[in-house]
Amino acid sequence: MAKDTVITVENLSKTFMVGGTPVRALKNVSFEILPKSFAIIYGPSGCGKSTLLHTIVGLEPPTTGKVYFRGHDIYQLDDDERAEFRARHLGMLYQQSLWVAALPISENIALPLIALGEPSKTALHRANHVLEELGLEEFALRKPAELSGGEQQKIGLARALINNPWLLVLDEPTGNLDPYNVLEIINLLVKIQEMGTTVILASHNKDVVNSIGKRVITLEKGKIIRDEENGRFIL
Repeated sequence: MAKDTVITVENLSKTFMVGGTPVRALKNVSFEILPKSFAIIYGPSGCGKSTLLHTIVGLEPPTTGKVYFRGHDIYQLDDDERAEFRARHLGMLYQQSLWVAALPISENIALPLIALGEPSKTALHRANHVLEELGLEEFALRKPAELSGGEQQKIGLARALINNPWLLVLDEPTGNLDPYNVLEIINLLVKIQEMGTTVILASHNKDVVNSIGKRVITLEKGKIIRDEENGRFIL
């Protein structure tokens, strides 16, 4: 295990019981993610992408194998400690974002920091700073209901970055968007990675993979069948 990795996944397997029958969702998955890199977990629906992400972030304990963040085994922590770890060190975005409808966008973005004990003024200042970094400051005073689906996903990225995470994890964030907004989200993600945040994106969309074209880990039936970076095979 390299000392400078953000994530190390070692021989990860996950088996679910479905109607009394064991189903192997992940099969001996191993890889490392370096700081400030951009990795795509690619494969068709049902190949294990979401299970892999949930296991990486501590939501779904593996049946066998290890997940290390900066050399520390995340499953040596109990449930509460893993929840605290996620809140402080990870940013996550899914297809749908949940908002407090009555609050403006800047305050919605600040909420995760307030929940961690930051003063409201400090959290709001950080929220506005993140919006400015991403070029989204025009949305600060608007309410969630005033935003389109694509705009809400962009703002969701800002909220996911509020805690200056070690890792940004995204599960099919463009799945419900039109091609224009898909491109907008991709451009923002590339900008975020270039600003120094490590990114892992799960997608079944080949166009998304081709648009980003960086590290691509391809899953099929729970196994890594290909691992390549900029067209060069790692596995």
